[in-house]
Amino acid sequence: MIELTVNGTKRQVDVVPEMPLLWVLRDELGITSAKYGCGVAQCGACTVHIDGKAVRSCQSHIGEVAGKSVVTLEGLHNKDQNPVLQAWIEHQVPQCGYCQTGQIMQAISLLRLIPRPTDEQINQVMSGNLCRCGTYPRIRAAIHAAAANKMAEK
Repeated sequence: MIELTVNGTKRQVDVVPEMPLLWVLRDELGITSAKYGCGVAQCGACTVHIDGKAVRSCQSHIGEVAGKSVVTLEGLHNKDQNPVLQAWIEHQVPQCGYCQTGQIMQAISLLRLIPRPTDEQINQVMSGNLCRCGTYPRIRAAIHAAAANKMAEK
C-alpha cells in the first residue's frame, strides 16, 4: 500500500510504485481534473501540485509521491474566491477547455513564485502548458488580472 495525501485527505492505494500519479488519480481515486495529453510531460494537461509545486502527474510515479501532498483543481481551497479561477472566468479563457486545469494549476504555482510576473515571465513559466486552441493571450491577461487581484487583497 502506498499512502499519500490527496486534496487534504490521506489516501492509500494498492498499485505498483511505477504507476504514474495521473493514472492513480483518475483510475484509482476518481479524480478527473488532471487530463492525459501526451504522457511525456510536454503538454501540461496533467499538471497538479505536489507539496505546493506544479508537477506533471503523467511522469510522476506514485512510489516517488508516497507521503507527499497532492492537490488537484478539485482540492483548491476557497475555489469560489480563488483569484486565478475568477480571472479565468472574467477573461473567458477556455475554448475547448481540455488543457485548462493544467493551465490553472501552473498559473497558481507561477503566482506563488512571482506575485507580479511580466509577460516574459508568464511566457517562460507557462510555455510547458500547451493550448491547441491558442488562448495564450487570454491566459496571459487572466494571470495579470489574478496578480492584480491578489495584490489588492493584501
